[in-house]
Amino acid sequence: MLVQLLKLTWLAMWLPLNATAQDLTPRAYVITPIRSNAVILSYVYNNGEILLDPTVPIEDLNAQIHVPILSFYHSFNFFSRSANVAVAAPYGYGHFRGLVLGDDTRVTRSGLADSRIRVSVNLLGGPAMTVPEFVKHRERLVIGASVTVVVPVGQYDPARLINPGANRWAVKPEMGFARRAGRWAFDAYAGMWVFSTNSKFYPGTSLREQKVMPSLEFHLGYYLRPRMWISFDSNFWASGRTVLNGVNNNDGARNSRMGGTLAVPLTRHQSLKFSASRGAVVRVGGNFTTVAAGWQYSWVHKPE
Repeated sequence: MLVQLLKLTWLAMWLPLNATAQDLTPRAYVITPIRSNAVILSYVYNNGEILLDPTVPIEDLNAQIHVPILSFYHSFNFFSRSANVAVAAPYGYGHFRGLVLGDDTRVTRSGLADSRIRVSVNLLGGPAMTVPEFVKHRERLVIGASVTVVVPVGQYDPARLINPGANRWAVKPEMGFARRAGRWAFDAYAGMWVFSTNSKFYPGTSLREQKVMPSLEFHLGYYLRPRMWISFDSNFWASGRTVLNGVNNNDGARNSRMGGTLAVPLTRHQSLKFSASRGAVVRVGGNFTTVAAGWQYSWVHKPE
């Protein structure tokens, strides 16, 4: 019993706790007319190995994670600047397998994961515009700021070491830069994840903390035609070391990912988005191949 508990404890402590930093979101600060709305249905599949500190007695640790996501987007006028809010509710299913102290160990979990709320405002180059004003507008330089909050509403049982929810808050303030030149578009973001403490880590009495995690993100896009574009995506994040009951773990990240995105319009209101990425440099965490697909239905609410 003690050996089995040790196996599961190692699996839980060394899962990719820095998954929030792996975002690759091109055109995140793109301007839309005020009162724009969108409903997005997405599916994300992650498959690959989890790289651990060499002192951890786990080998060949792999994961397959399926995440369907329901999101809603709304833009509004914020002191004459273009602003928007987006809410995402994911559901996760994951299967983990590895050799722990030489024995094959498997863990499967599924359930509602933690939701995200992102509020963004354009500070320069993004005035609040109606549809007629937006049609005449030509995007050039945009500077924006955003705050993303991960809300701990996901399924969490302190008697289990692995859960879809993290039982903690996470906040990411970010600055974004976007430059459009003809058909080309360049985006760059700089942010920092800040995490609250999980005071009910297994078996419900342990205290887990995670240090601040800075992140950078870059995208180079090309518009094939209006609303249809491709993008080369990359990011980098570091630190985020965890602390369990006052003991520092040697699991700070220094990782990066690379990938691509394709957006395809279907009709005036509908569009599809496809993306794929994989770890370029992974010190600790998930060296995943990630494939995602999403369907979006958008509309603009006309004032009465």
